[in-house]
Amino acid sequence: MNKIIIGFLLLLSIQSNAQKNSDSLYLNINLLFDKQPIELDSNYISKKNDTLCFSSIKFYLTSFEFHFVDNSVFKEEYSYHLIDIENSKTNTLSFPYSNFKNKVLKSVQFNIGVDSLSSVSGALEGDLDATKGMYWAWQSGFINLKIEGKSSSCPTRKNKFQFHVGGYLQPYYAMRNINLYCNDNFNNKFKNQIEIGMDLEKLFSEISLTSTNNIMIPGDEAMKIANLSTKLFSIE
Repeated sequence: MNKIIIGFLLLLSIQSNAQKNSDSLYLNINLLFDKQPIELDSNYISKKNDTLCFSSIKFYLTSFEFHFVDNSVFKEEYSYHLIDIENSKTNTLSFPYSNFKNKVLKSVQFNIGVDSLSSVSGALEGDLDATKGMYWAWQSGFINLKIEGKSSSCPTRKNKFQFHVGGYLQPYYAMRNINLYCNDNFNNKFKNQIEIGMDLEKLFSEISLTSTNNIMIPGDEAMKIANLSTKLFSIE
């Protein structure tokens, strides 16, 4: 009898998880370099002929919105996600929304970075917790994008490059909006999972590590990287 009860409860659990999965949208963030998955401590070559080896990649994606052809919109509340290449679990985002069935997705919108209000709100929780290593101080706010590594092109100590891009006060407001449109080919295969690529080759093809290799505060150079960050994302 106990085995029957255990089996029944297990079946209910499986059915419940299946229902939960079907009632959610899933978004996978794939970190790429020239369309190939990035692995830490591996070498990559940019179109500038810079050889790069990444040691850390972390960034915030926030304020997710899913826009459908019927003009309906799903907006995630308290939408703050820290993506960290050293923690593969952070690359998959789950959105509890069941009304997408039989709908045609028009676009996915989000920000790279944290808004100014959150930057001055004091102690925060979850992915915005200061212990995540992505918060400078209330004067400067959050680091929206952190990329670190080495390159023989860098005339720095141990050939290191560091890009800590952030800032919430004008003229150095670093948050940027991303709007990705979905074509017919995407919708023909869309069920409840979306693949988004972030290709860092598009960033490093626009900068020379010989001269640009150390950005640690809000400023003109940080704004250039923030502007370039809008070109990195695409729906796969």
